[in-house]
Amino acid sequence: MDTQTRHALKQDTFVQATATGLSWLDEHRATVIRASIAIVIVVALFFAALIIYNNRSERAASLFGQAMDIYNTPVAQPGQPAEPGVKTYASAAERAKAAYPLFEEVANKYSWLKEGANARYLAGMTALAMGQSSTGENELKKAADSSNSNVAALAKLSLAGIYHQTGRDPLAIELYQQLIAKPTATVPASLAKLQLAALYESSKPDEAKKLYAEIKDQDKGTAAGQIAAQKLQGATAVPQQ
Repeated sequence: MDTQTRHALKQDTFVQATATGLSWLDEHRATVIRASIAIVIVVALFFAALIIYNNRSERAASLFGQAMDIYNTPVAQPGQPAEPGVKTYASAAERAKAAYPLFEEVANKYSWLKEGANARYLAGMTALAMGQSSTGENELKKAADSSNSNVAALAKLSLAGIYHQTGRDPLAIELYQQLIAKPTATVPASLAKLQLAALYESSKPDEAKKLYAEIKDQDKGTAAGQIAAQKLQGATAVPQQ
């Protein structure tokens, strides 16, 4: 077969394929148009959602930043004159009162963002600093259910401390055990063990010593290991006559 013949056959094949395609499009014109419109709508919705997400993320970050600026503002020290141009608060409670509404707003409006999860935990901590123990505990309970494991762990650690301080040790122990079983970057197992051992010191001293010994052996060279070693030395020290 010569070159001219092969070229002609290729052209015939292309023409036939094109004709077949045009015929199919003509028969399914309505379906193609509907599919094209659907694709355009999906793409438009995707970009609209992306724009909304970015706008809300920026708003959440801005509000959270404002709250953190307040939260990190120093508290005036008694008897020391304030530095010119340096913002201070008269007390930690006053500072918490200023920061709490912003944390609460971020937590309520942007709970699905990381700023919202962080804000929920800090809303609990600022409520406690204001002396609103019930509100603080409720905020921390919400934070403890967060899908953000690091925030949830911090909230559980704070809740456990509240439970212990208010005579609800079984609830505190349960939370400490959860934190030991599932450590996170914010609350390592050694920290939860230290807190649990401290709780046990008066009620279950043998359990406390056991936990301190575990920390001492498993976390050598760390601050937790050093604290545990000191606790064990104090527990075994013989009182001077």
